[in-house]
Amino acid sequence: MSKQRSDNRSEKLQKILANAGLGSRREIEKWIANGRVSVNGSIAELGERATDKDTIRVDGRVIKIKPSDEVYTRIIAYHKPLDEVSTQKDPEGRPTVFDRLPNTKFGRWISIGRLDINTTGLLLFTNNGELAHRLMHPSYQVERKYAVRIHGQVTDEMLENLKSGVLIDGDMCHFNYIQPGGGEGSNQWYEVGLSEGKNREVRKLWLSQGVDVSRLIRIQYGPIDLPKSLSRGRWMDLNETQIQQLAELVDLEVQARKSQPKPRGSKRKNIWKKG
Repeated sequence: MSKQRSDNRSEKLQKILANAGLGSRREIEKWIANGRVSVNGSIAELGERATDKDTIRVDGRVIKIKPSDEVYTRIIAYHKPLDEVSTQKDPEGRPTVFDRLPNTKFGRWISIGRLDINTTGLLLFTNNGELAHRLMHPSYQVERKYAVRIHGQVTDEMLENLKSGVLIDGDMCHFNYIQPGGGEGSNQWYEVGLSEGKNREVRKLWLSQGVDVSRLIRIQYGPIDLPKSLSRGRWMDLNETQIQQLAELVDLEVQARKSQPKPRGSKRKNIWKKG
């Protein structure tokens, strides 16, 4: 049996490892229960505490732990271009959204949600596993907003269906709101919002009404807009206020670094352009 630590600097293992960017607390609790985590050579138990002075291993690999007062939550906004996949590595060798991200001082980058290969726009990454988990979890109803270009005729009845709900893959799905954004002929722009973000949900909702999505851009995640200063394929740090806004949205206390974001790109083009 692992020895419990009484050091007042100690924290629960799942919190330490989540802060190190390894995953959510719930996910790490499963690792502990399955005997994948050890502290100072002994298999860890649920509820066990540790400090940065202890040797913590996951699957036999030593995890570098920083003191709690040096641990901070970092979030970056990335402007995803077309033809990048939202995985760490792609078996087909396609470029991924992780290829252009900066190095982290500790932990790893965790994507807060995904965008499919044909969708562009705002993608958030964090080194805080618990924060990522909560921001993606349906129970917190964090709204995502998209600019959508539709090819086909859209009627008032279709729009009402999309707001009231349609059955997709066995689940009732709907947009929180739909706002016209202009366009010409059968190519029309709309701004839409939804709160769960299931796989390809925006495209499937429109397809349920017999119209195709020809362009899809995520323009907002929770309170964070796609920065106008950020060109495709570039990233920037969110500032402390923005990080705290996201954390408060999901009832989580975090420590953010007190710094201003540094844009990595030029002004993006108007996403509402006609055609």
